[in-house]
Amino acid sequence: MWLARAPREERPPLVGRRETDVVIVGAGLTGLWTALFLKRLDPSRDVVVVETGVVGYGASGRNAGILSPTIDHSHALAVAHFGKGEARRLADLGRENLREMTSFLAARGIDCGLERTGQLHVALDARQAEALGEAERVARGLGVTGYRLLSGDEVRARLESPRYVAGLFDPDAAILDPVKLVRGLAREAVRLGVAIHERTPVEALDATRGGVLARTPAGTIEARRAILATSAYSHRLLPRLRHRFLPLYDYVLASEPLAARDKDALGWRGREAVTDGRSFFNYYRLTEDDRVVWGSSEAAYYSGNRVDEACDHSPRHYQALRESFAWHFPRLAHVEFTHAWGGAICATTRFTPFFGSAQGDRLLYGLGFTGHGLGTTHLAGKILAHLAARRPSPLLDLPLVTRAPFPYPPEPLRSLAVAVVTRALRRTDAGGRPGPLLALLDRLGIGLSS
Repeated sequence: MWLARAPREERPPLVGRRETDVVIVGAGLTGLWTALFLKRLDPSRDVVVVETGVVGYGASGRNAGILSPTIDHSHALAVAHFGKGEARRLADLGRENLREMTSFLAARGIDCGLERTGQLHVALDARQAEALGEAERVARGLGVTGYRLLSGDEVRARLESPRYVAGLFDPDAAILDPVKLVRGLAREAVRLGVAIHERTPVEALDATRGGVLARTPAGTIEARRAILATSAYSHRLLPRLRHRFLPLYDYVLASEPLAARDKDALGWRGREAVTDGRSFFNYYRLTEDDRVVWGSSEAAYYSGNRVDEACDHSPRHYQALRESFAWHFPRLAHVEFTHAWGGAICATTRFTPFFGSAQGDRLLYGLGFTGHGLGTTHLAGKILAHLAARRPSPLLDLPLVTRAPFPYPPEPLRSLAVAVVTRALRRTDAGGRPGPLLALLDRLGIGLSS
C-alpha cells in the first residue's frame, strides 16, 4: 500500500565502473541513515548507495509504520539480555534516539505523516493484564515514568472492542508513513551529494588490496569500505550471517478508508498505534486517510532462510488476519481490506540488532531490527557511520554492538525448532500454560516472533 500510494523519483541503475570512499548495499532506512551520518561526519566523503529494487523496497517500505522508542522488544528483555544497568542505558538511549530522529525530520522538512499518537498495549485476558502491570513496573524501575496503566473501561473509551480488559499506554510512540520517510531520507542524501542507484543488485563483494569491489550486472564499484544494509537478505552476500538471524515473513492488510459510521463505532479519536498482549500479537494503526493497517506477529519461516518474491503473499495468513480483525471488532466485520502484502523481518534470538565486520574490517554490517526498525535504524546508521569512518563514539561500546546474539541452529534443526516453538506459543495464546520449553527460552531471553 505504502509503495503504491507514493509518487517517487526514478534513480538510474549503475552502468560502468565507479570508485568511491564507501559503498552501501541497500537503500532502505539502515543504508540511508548510514549515508546521512557519514556525510555529517565528513561532508567531503564520497558515498554511493545501491539497491536491488527501488528505495524502500524491503522491510523499510512494508512495515506498519509504528515508531517505537525502545531498542529491545521490551524493557524486560533488555534486562534479561544485558542486565539492569545496561537496560537503563538503552531505555534512555531509545528516547534520546527518537528525539534526535524527529528533530532531524522537522529541521529538514521531511514530511512522512508523523503523528505523535502514543501506543496502546491491550490485554485480552487477566494474565495479559498482569503482564502489562509487570511491564509498567520494569519500565518505572529503569526510569521510564510516562507509561500509564488503563482499566478496561479506559481502554474502551479510546478504542471500542469487547475483547479489551486492560491496557498500558506509552506516550512516546508515534505513527508515520514509512515510504514517505525512506524517500524523504533519499532526497536529503542526494542533496548532500550521495549517489543512489536503483535496480542495481550486487552479485558479489570481493576483497581487493585497497578495499572492496562490488560487482553488479552492468558495472562495478571499487570502495575503500562497504556496508551491508540488507537486513533479512544479508546472507545472500555474506553466508556466514545465516546462523545469526531468522528471516520471518510478516503479513499485513490495509482496509478501505473507513466510513464515518465505522470510525464512530471504533471511537479511535486518539489514533494510537495498538498491539495486543499475546505472544503472536496483532498490531494495528490508522493511516492518514483512515485506513486500518492490520498485521500479526505470527510470521512464517521458509526453510533454509528462504527470502524471495514467492514468499511475499500468503492467502492463509490473509484469511487469518481478516478473521482476527472481525474477532477484535465484530461491529466492523463488514469492512473490506483492499491491500495485502508480506515482507521478511530479520529476527535475532535476543530481539536487538547486531553489528560486525568481514574482509579485514573493510566490509561492515548491521541488521536484526525485529520489528522496531523505524527508530532503531537511525541509531544503527550512526553506529555504522562511526565504524566506517573509524571515529570514536560511546555507542561503539554498547554490548549490542560488541556482542553477537546467540546463534540459531542449522537446518534441519532450525525448521524443526521453529515449528515446535510456534506450536507451544499458539497453545499459550489459546489459554494454555507455558511448558518447560517456553520457560527455558524465557529465562534465556530467546523468542520467536516478529
